[in-house]
Amino acid sequence: MNAIRVVLVEDDPGWIKAITAFLNREEDLLVVGAATNAAEAASLARTLEFDVVLMDIQLTDRKLEGIYAAMEIHGLAPQAKIIMLTSMSEESVMTKAFTAGAVNYIEKTNYLHLPHAIRAAYHHSAPMDALLKEFARLKREEQLKPLTAAEREVFDLIEAGYTQPQIERKLFKAESTLKNQVNKMLKKLGVRSSKEAVEKVKRIGLAPEKPDGPENPQM
Repeated sequence: MNAIRVVLVEDDPGWIKAITAFLNREEDLLVVGAATNAAEAASLARTLEFDVVLMDIQLTDRKLEGIYAAMEIHGLAPQAKIIMLTSMSEESVMTKAFTAGAVNYIEKTNYLHLPHAIRAAYHHSAPMDALLKEFARLKREEQLKPLTAAEREVFDLIEAGYTQPQIERKLFKAESTLKNQVNKMLKKLGVRSSKEAVEKVKRIGLAPEKPDGPENPQM
């Protein structure tokens, strides 16, 4: 029987050691790697094969660092199932965890449930995957709702990889008209450039915000 390969992302070495020993006692579970911060987690996602990630939400002093790390891992290893571990029980944090692509959210005091949760995430994730996909679609539309039909058309082309001259030709728009629409679009999305706009929508609005508002908007 092939074991379910688990990665731990946790800033407490003692917790990593204890949970590794706890999970490795299960015949069908195997901890194959551990990371103590978001950068290490991303590196593991690029080099290691794994099935499930146990992700601590509070990796650093930044309250939700684990959620941003989960989004990055989800992009690098979309096949992996992410279970968020935390001592936080706020509903808003739970919502952000699922927005980031997590399939489950477990408080650390309930660690005895982890073997069952890991097996469920690995073997029976289809219903949750469908719900998360629809949730992501709704969050995307929520972000793009302020855009006019013309601005949305421009955004879709930028997202598809079209350059400004290509968009001008495709939509028969003057350069000044297109730049005006792009500037309005960026202002509504709260970003400085088209690249940031695409990235923010891709991350379902969870990308860490910049301290200042949009300046000198660019394609």
